[in-house]
Amino acid sequence: MIVVHHLNDSRSQRILWLLEELGVPYEIKHYQRDATTRLAPPELTAVHPLGKSPVITDGDRVVHESGAIIDYIIRRYGGGRLAPSLGSDAYETYQQWLHYSEGSAMLPLLMFMYVSRLGEAGKPLHARIDSEIANHMGYLNSSLEGRDWLLGEFSAADVEMSFVGEILAPFGRLDSYPNIKAWVARFQARPAYKAALEKGGAYSFARA
Repeated sequence: MIVVHHLNDSRSQRILWLLEELGVPYEIKHYQRDATTRLAPPELTAVHPLGKSPVITDGDRVVHESGAIIDYIIRRYGGGRLAPSLGSDAYETYQQWLHYSEGSAMLPLLMFMYVSRLGEAGKPLHARIDSEIANHMGYLNSSLEGRDWLLGEFSAADVEMSFVGEILAPFGRLDSYPNIKAWVARFQARPAYKAALEKGGAYSFARA
């Protein structure tokens, strides 16, 4: 059985959501961030040397990185659900979203979060970071124009990209992107999303 090593206030929440969408049995092992440093506890290094979340175990196999975990779950347990057919044009687009989430879209958002903590020392970087956020969020917003989901129909790509949209709210930027805002509201209303949140526990995007 899949075990999700779930760190509070982290992107492992979306792995729980995917498993709920698929109805795949799983267990949760909870970990708590240090209240002062906000770092993961050292116990996570016993699961994977990086000591990061999300990470899952499935028997003897350990899988880390959100996109890789989602791809693994879809291929092993999806049964053809929540992903386009292999070899289709839609599948190539789906793969791009899986990689884009952490490969590009999250970088300026994380930079904004960390540089904001520097106060005056971080100000010289703000303009460039803001420009990159606008570039990436503008792309996501336009990709959702006239459609409810990234591929037209709900898929694991929406699960992988969800954190990118959600984190805009505590940053005070969600209202600037109406298509993203509507998309976030749609997926947060899904029963599987709510079930995953109940099991994983409420989390703070601003501190994740």
